Amino acid sequence: MHEASVMTAEKSASQAPTALVFVADKNSEAAIRQSLNDIGVPNAEVEFIPGTVETASAALSRRESPRLLIVDISGVNEPGSHLAELARACEPSTGVIVIGESNDIRLYRELKSAGVAEYFFKPLVRSLVTQTCSGILYGNPAQPATHTGRLVFVLGVRGGVGATTIAVSTAWQLAETHKRWVMLLDLDVFGGDAALQLDTNPSHALTDALERPERVDELFLDRGTIHVTSRLDLLASLEPLGEDLTINEHSVLSLLNTLLHRYRFVFVDVPATVASRLMQALLLPSVCILVSDATLASARDVARWRERIGPNTPDRTTVHILNQSGAAGTLPESEFLRITSEAPDVIIPYHREIESAAALGIKALQSCAPLRRALAPIVRQLVGEEAAPRLSLLSRLFG
Repeated sequence: MHEASVMTAEKSASQAPTALVFVADKNSEAAIRQSLNDIGVPNAEVEFIPGTVETASAALSRRESPRLLIVDISGVNEPGSHLAELARACEPSTGVIVIGESNDIRLYRELKSAGVAEYFFKPLVRSLVTQTCSGILYGNPAQPATHTGRLVFVLGVRGGVGATTIAVSTAWQLAETHKRWVMLLDLDVFGGDAALQLDTNPSHALTDALERPERVDELFLDRGTIHVTSRLDLLASLEPLGEDLTINEHSVLSLLNTLLHRYRFVFVDVPATVASRLMQALLLPSVCILVSDATLASARDVARWRERIGPNTPDRTTVHILNQSGAAGTLPESEFLRITSEAPDVIIPYHREIESAAALGIKALQSCAPLRRALAPIVRQLVGEEAAPRLSLLSRLFG
């Protein structure tokens, strides 16, 4: 009788819960616990064990694999080797989420290449953890994709290349011509020109949202955003130059998650100096529009940013707009291509009307035919329209 009881107890201990979590700190544990609760995983089917990936490797060698495994690599030397050991102990069907303290794009790529479902760095953004856990356990994200907007980053590889003009013009076209609900977020809180080009005044709402992301709700957005038109909203701040303010990626991720559930498109005008600290955000499902001019420095930086962001994936695309091509002091297109190794997706030739419109703001930009024609391929791609077939000369002449 005693022997049978021992065998039953051992069998029970070896049975894996639905989710097994090895985490090193209480804050992360609380966020994960709430995420699993949000998607309906019963507490009885979740087991939390204090520790890291090292603890997990030892434990999984003598017990069944769960459907969802979350491991912490904080403070672990050579986490890759421990994850390889963990992979040998786990069943192939186990979905693995890794959390840690490092915001390192090389680590992220290494983990994704090793088959990890997702890597999140601390402090955890609960909504993102919830979506990934739901996808692993139920095969669908916690929030249906049809209920979330499309994220578009407009990243000027250097200052002065026209990224804000392109962001403002494209967002305006989507809102006013294609009747989409659009949010434009200007992350240059010390010198951003989006509000200036849209002929409005920046507020402190963006800074407040980044400093206290937990306060961002429907009421905050209704009162704090600048309603440029009935379909185009703006979040922009212009802070004193001596202000001590650093944009935190955790706050940006939280804000983006809120905005994507409210707007059809969320445009983020992000300068390169800020983008370099937002690599997890740039790897979200999105379109990243790299904007450069045709100078030697821009050619170099386009190549560097393409390498930093990495190749396209099914849910993330990088597009390069070469702006002001042919302006005085710029490289010929053939020389620019030699340096970047990839042809631009869109070329906007230097045009005096575009230059003048950019200086005058949205009233001039919206009637600037050369710029609208140049941006048409990007707009079509974003709204999902096929490019119009090119008509023959006779067809164009005789209709």
